[in-house]
Amino acid sequence: MLRFVIRRAFSALFTLWLAATLAFLALRLAPGDAITLQLTFSGATESQIAARRAALGLDLPLGTQYLNMLSGLLRGDLGVSLVNGRAVTALIGEQLNSTVALALGALIIGTALGIALGIGAALGRVAVQRLCEALIALLLATPIYWLGTLAIYLFAVWLEVLPSVSRSNSLEALILPCSVLGVSLSGSIGQVAAAALREAKQASFVQLARAKGLPERLIVWRHMLSAHGGALISLIGLQAGFLVGGAVVTEALFTRRGIGQLLLNAVNGRDYPVVQGVVLLSALAYSLFGTLADVIAAWRDPRLRTL
Repeated sequence: MLRFVIRRAFSALFTLWLAATLAFLALRLAPGDAITLQLTFSGATESQIAARRAALGLDLPLGTQYLNMLSGLLRGDLGVSLVNGRAVTALIGEQLNSTVALALGALIIGTALGIALGIGAALGRVAVQRLCEALIALLLATPIYWLGTLAIYLFAVWLEVLPSVSRSNSLEALILPCSVLGVSLSGSIGQVAAAALREAKQASFVQLARAKGLPERLIVWRHMLSAHGGALISLIGLQAGFLVGGAVVTEALFTRRGIGQLLLNAVNGRDYPVVQGVVLLSALAYSLFGTLADVIAAWRDPRLRTL
């Protein structure tokens, strides 16, 4: 088990390094930067723009900038925004609570709905199975921006029961974006849950539990999902990391403050340090939750430790 944890930890560290490196290269190879965009439109001269870029180290060789970036990351310093000069950690911290509230609500809704759909698709009557399978396929194929637009029109414009703009973390403001994001991710959870339950229902220990007369609900939760839910736990962990990293589309649709909105604005403004900071946070959340879920799944099912 210890070797499995160490292997997953090294994999997570490699993911973090790779995410930071790819973000660095992609931003530096793209034309333009925040300083040029700002000062050009303000009427600054070429010498003023060059002086500002030199003050921020943007005129240094690419390799030197990369080493400076890695050195800052090791010290926990993500740099300062090229747009407003504020620390990137402060900018991210201001938006993090909003994204965490959205992610937590969406994960609860998505997990509950996904498991319910998986149970219906694997263990329900024939009509229920067909309906749940069709819903899972529909959710997997539906883009989140279309689902969000439909939800806004139905609940905010037509029925007028929920706000279409959610700039706060109040319950009313969270219902619609959390539901849209949760329903969107429930398709993948339902698909994995259904596959796990179909495999488990043929197992001998499940047949023995039924022969003992145990209630079906107890058999499903204590025996089937517990014994074959390793892949489901791993998927939920990965989804949690993705959500904390920032749901850009959902936050943009509902004009909601958060990590995703911060990333979108930083990309549009070529704000290198902010983009790198958000990408690194996303990779950290994805790796941390994914590793934690894999460790929990392997602890419950020793067969997974060899993967």
